Amino acid sequence: MRPLLLTQVATTLGMVAVIWFVQLVHYPLFAQVGEAGFPRYEALHTQRISLIVIPLMVAEAATAGWLLFIGAPWASRTELAIGAGLVLLVWAVTFFFSVPCHGRLAQGFDAATHARLVATNWLRTAGWSARGGLVLLWLWRAVG
Repeated sequence: MRPLLLTQVATTLGMVAVIWFVQLVHYPLFAQVGEAGFPRYEALHTQRISLIVIPLMVAEAATAGWLLFIGAPWASRTELAIGAGLVLLVWAVTFFFSVPCHGRLAQGFDAATHARLVATNWLRTAGWSARGGLVLLWLWRAVG
């Protein structure tokens, strides 16, 4: 049980850090790259960020689902369901908004698509931030 909790904490807090960096620093700087170099920049961004976020997101989702299935003494069923629901939210926003925006930006910088990417990414930022608070609560209960 403890490894599942520690995996939840590590992966969620890892994504909290990544998403806030992306939201406040990385995505806003897309507009400064320049049109000529942007397609290459976008391709490299997608390739490199995937090496970080895919393992974290998959491990987070797997452990959230497993915890929801088996339960946990330091979290209510409702809290586990909320945590899993937040995972679904960030995955849905990723695949229905972020991925299509990146697909369009791969063809070249477009200010409207960039603005949509930054705006919709706030949903992921909020979702992961809420999960961060939730897993810290669980950790506090588990060690307290």
